[in-house]
Amino acid sequence: MDAFLVSTGIVALAEIGDKTQLLAFILAARFKRPLPIILGILVATLANHALASALGAWLPGLFQPTTLAWILGIGFLLMAGWMLIPDTFDEKDAQLAKFGVFTTTLIAFFIAEMGDKTQVATVALAAQYQSFTYVVLGTTLGMMIANVPAVLIGDRIAGAIPVRLVHSVAALIFAALGVAALGRALGQW
Repeated sequence: MDAFLVSTGIVALAEIGDKTQLLAFILAARFKRPLPIILGILVATLANHALASALGAWLPGLFQPTTLAWILGIGFLLMAGWMLIPDTFDEKDAQLAKFGVFTTTLIAFFIAEMGDKTQVATVALAAQYQSFTYVVLGTTLGMMIANVPAVLIGDRIAGAIPVRLVHSVAALIFAALGVAALGRALGQW
């Protein structure tokens, strides 16, 4: 259950102001059809985070527990720093309109999420908790918590969210996970 709750919370926080949330704002403004956009985000996130979680679940088999704890600890600390760097959005990510609203959203979100903070976090969380299902469900729910409001009422809330503060909280959570993993690594050493 920790895997689900931590994954949900950290991705919901990390997604605020993220390029995929910016993509959700743009798609909502462009198409004005929330249901296919939300469904496209859901399917793209499930597929992307399932791949990321599968990679994360595979990592523990490649490393000794102490080595993995060091890798995760350092990785979470790096994620904490990365959270403090604002995202930018490339307009070409939203220029697939010839496919229809759902397919455009699905493709654009899947591509935009590749190598994104939340995808990297999903890999690390799956390796940390070794719980493919709970991590995929948690990170997907976190994405939906952040992006559904962006699609439904994005124009009214875009300026009201203290993105820097939210990212600072997410960075603190990543840092705490990193310190905990390094503590385990030192204890196993």
